[in-house]
Amino acid sequence: MSRPHPARAVTVALGLVLVASGAAMPAVAGTPAPLPAVTPRAEAPTLYDDEAGGNANADDPAIWRNTADPGRSLVIATAKEGGLRVYDLDARQVQSIPAPPSARPGDAPGRFNNVDLVHRLRLPSGRADIAVTTDRGHDRLRFHRIDRGRPGGPLTDITDPAAPPVFSTGQDEINEQRTAYGLATWTDPASGRAYALVSRRNRTGLALLELRATAAGTVTYRTVRTLDLPASFRLPNGTTWAPCGEPGEQAQVEGMVVDPANGVLYAGQEDVGIWRVRADLTGTPKLVDKVREYGVPGVYDEATEECVPGADPGFGGTRLSADVEGLTLLTEPDGDGYLLASSQGDETFAVYDRDPRDGNDYEGGFRVTAASAALDGSEESDGAAVLNAPLGAKYPKGLLVVQDGHDTPGDGDREATGFKFVDLGEVMKRIDD
Repeated sequence: MSRPHPARAVTVALGLVLVASGAAMPAVAGTPAPLPAVTPRAEAPTLYDDEAGGNANADDPAIWRNTADPGRSLVIATAKEGGLRVYDLDARQVQSIPAPPSARPGDAPGRFNNVDLVHRLRLPSGRADIAVTTDRGHDRLRFHRIDRGRPGGPLTDITDPAAPPVFSTGQDEINEQRTAYGLATWTDPASGRAYALVSRRNRTGLALLELRATAAGTVTYRTVRTLDLPASFRLPNGTTWAPCGEPGEQAQVEGMVVDPANGVLYAGQEDVGIWRVRADLTGTPKLVDKVREYGVPGVYDEATEECVPGADPGFGGTRLSADVEGLTLLTEPDGDGYLLASSQGDETFAVYDRDPRDGNDYEGGFRVTAASAALDGSEESDGAAVLNAPLGAKYPKGLLVVQDGHDTPGDGDREATGFKFVDLGEVMKRIDD
């Protein structure tokens, strides 16, 4: 969820601040050292959220590894009303899939919000890798089979036409758009069953859906259970606080990821922080870290459609600025690894230890900054995906893909977004320093 884009300086590595003129200045003595920076190697074609651009707005990526030929792996990404985009490792588009049309005239159109992968899902024709997408416009999940060598494009829609709404009871409720939003997939190693965890827009609810193949070779789902995260919080001073928002809206979750090693779900409640809970949605959720704005009172101004913040009581965290977005898991062969989160408010990425037994300790952070005047960094990043595996000669140490909420140089006043491809080896150097 993007926020207004403030004027600001861009912080880069090595204790320097890059100001508007392009000159470098030493960081002010006594201030925290700026986070290290990495630069992208490539960027996908800019998407424009207007009629001429097909109302395409970059949001969330997933990385599919071609085990037979890693150099021909793919990045599958959502473009909201623009549907799905598929890119090769040079960030060139190889396929564009439109979102489904409105169910009826005047109804909400299809809008692909988040995407994740299920590997080796059992279908009547055999096992296959599947891209799973939340269609926020229709309150449904969509499924696409991945076949790198398929003529016409690697993705094929195999969604069961009878797949039900995730949260809504009918089309009128769907049109209110309190619908399927964030997404993480999980395969239970004990049973082999595949699941999707889905959050609800403008609500705190999460749903666990079991994915099911039909005899026709399509995929549908059923709801196993749901869980509501808190909408309000008791503060240390005895008051009760709820994040400010439009009337009737609650603090929603979007960024989510499941650690397959222990079946733990991490869920980013945008204006609150990062939650940890069992992926089967049993047990008690634990707040791993809070955004800086946690506990800050606010009043919604209908004229400006913005929240006016009050005095900060000092109950928030120190590493995340709302919104917290784009959770992704960086796994390592020895079982170690990191949870990465987009701190959208200050345009950084926070890095946490993967192991809950260590309290998911904060390990540092980084920024994705401009490589050149033509290849900018990532601003107000929504979605992110990381894969720590060789991907041919282009990315032998793996790949990080992040959404860029303000792609530059743009085209006049058109809303421009995109995806940046970052060498994971460079990220790991910054994390390990």
